[in-house]
Amino acid sequence: MSEFKIEAGTAQHVGNRPAQHDRVALYTSVRAPGYVLAVLADGGERSAMGADQALHTAKQLFDEYRPGDASSPDRIAVLLREIVQETHDVLLMNPLAAGADARSTLTLLVLTPQHQAIWATVGDSRLYRFANGACIDRAGDAAYVEHLVNIDKVPLEAARKHRGSRLLANAVGNALKAPFVAGGMQQGLQPGDAFLLCSDGLWSWFSDNELAAAVSRRRPREAAELLIDKARERAAGNGDNCSMAILRLMAR
Repeated sequence: MSEFKIEAGTAQHVGNRPAQHDRVALYTSVRAPGYVLAVLADGGERSAMGADQALHTAKQLFDEYRPGDASSPDRIAVLLREIVQETHDVLLMNPLAAGADARSTLTLLVLTPQHQAIWATVGDSRLYRFANGACIDRAGDAAYVEHLVNIDKVPLEAARKHRGSRLLANAVGNALKAPFVAGGMQQGLQPGDAFLLCSDGLWSWFSDNELAAAVSRRRPREAAELLIDKARERAAGNGDNCSMAILRLMAR
């Protein structure tokens, strides 16, 4: 980003689970200099196959992306939806996936040299946007609950319980239902703006204000260490896989 630099980092903890099925990564691309793609995928309870496929597909399609002379947020939004759909399609075609719990929630974020942020989410992994030390935006499964009620005519209480239903669960690799993608974008990013992508093993233990304070006041590595330690403490021996990516815009 021209007059900005990006300070970023990723972190994970297995929690109290037998294996780590979350995946998180930050990517750049030779064909899109100055662009950054952050990916967070929360795999199934028994397998990381869905999360692994999400990262593989995201990197492959991002490497092929050419921004042209000027950035188009709409084109990037299409790219993110293509990542979701191709990940979903590949998992459904994989004969090993059917019995391997090869589903995954997914959060994607692209930052551009034109001070833009474009994101997409599937399921209950979340993206937070912070500015001036406060949580300005939060993307997660709230939009999916609204979609289930208004479009699919699912009763509100059933929609709220969708995480426990194989039919309603919003995830790539769910053979019973196509993934619902919630997206957003922000123009005119400023130094100090920050983003947090995280799995439910992290966000379920914190308020928006607590996350804003941790991410806005500390470097990504320090914030990640603090959040993981506090999540482990609050989980009291019952913690899920915990993963995050933190990106902050800094003045050069």
